[in-house]
Amino acid sequence: MTDNPTAAVDQLRVVADDLAGAEIRTLLAAHHAEMADTTPACSMHALDLTALRDPAVTVWSAWSGDDLVGCGALKELDAEHAEIKSMRTADGHTGRGVAAAVLAHLVAVGRERGYRRLSLETGAEDFFAPARRLYLRHGFAECGPFGSYSIDPLSRFFTLRLDPS
Repeated sequence: MTDNPTAAVDQLRVVADDLAGAEIRTLLAAHHAEMADTTPACSMHALDLTALRDPAVTVWSAWSGDDLVGCGALKELDAEHAEIKSMRTADGHTGRGVAAAVLAHLVAVGRERGYRRLSLETGAEDFFAPARRLYLRHGFAECGPFGSYSIDPLSRFFTLRLDPS
């Protein structure tokens, strides 16, 4: 991987992932473990590998050359609304635009699929501040709980209205 953050994003490939590869399974297991270590179980909403294999969920992995640098997923809630799940940048690749590129890909796919809204839940603790800033920078607005979520002082909810394409 280059030390030039722009080059990293320019060379990024975001592809649908079947979760069969060891790299993606390791990255997602680390994501799930970190979420479990950071958030009490009653407030943790990260999906494990079994839940990510649900037909309503599509996972994408982000690659720079042969290096897995991040991932993200969409979970269809209904024909017009999907939830962003499993946003993760691999260790050593933060601050290089990976999360922004994956998020842009998820938003583009959401538009292609005809969703009118994308929503997400993230933590309220300081640990999640960079994620919250990312979503706000990309047009998401805070909202109340959606889907099966309920009010939780450790959760923050965001949504983005999509224009029909």
